[in-house]
Amino acid sequence: EVQLQASGGGLVQAGGSLRLSCAASGFSSGDYVIAWFRQAPGKEREGVSCINTRIGTTYYADYLKGRFTISSANDKNTVYLQMNSLKPEDTAVYYCAAHERTGPFYWGLAVEYDYWGQGTQVTVSS
Repeated sequence: EVQLQASGGGLVQAGGSLRLSCAASGFSSGDYVIAWFRQAPGKEREGVSCINTRIGTTYYADYLKGRFTISSANDKNTVYLQMNSLKPEDTAVYYCAAHERTGPFYWGLAVEYDYWGQGTQVTVSS
């Protein structure tokens, strides 16, 4: 059974940093994509970034403009999202999600992901 556990959220002032972690387990193969999504109150869930844990390919939402970095631990079982220069508009619940199917897909669509973590709250004060 695939399980994802997100952690690392919190309250930070604008301009500060946080590092989110997503601990993944239960995959049947080593070829899967882990993504971070976020959802602010009253808004749709949006893709933030993703990483293919086998080959290391990464993608980011254009609006981030280089402030966030996604990476995976050496054992590929933990994915991190380093968030720098945080802004109040980054306030949201952040979710990690996993895509294990083969073939091309658009990483930023929530429906493409089969497994979801529980979410971690990030609040950025001005």
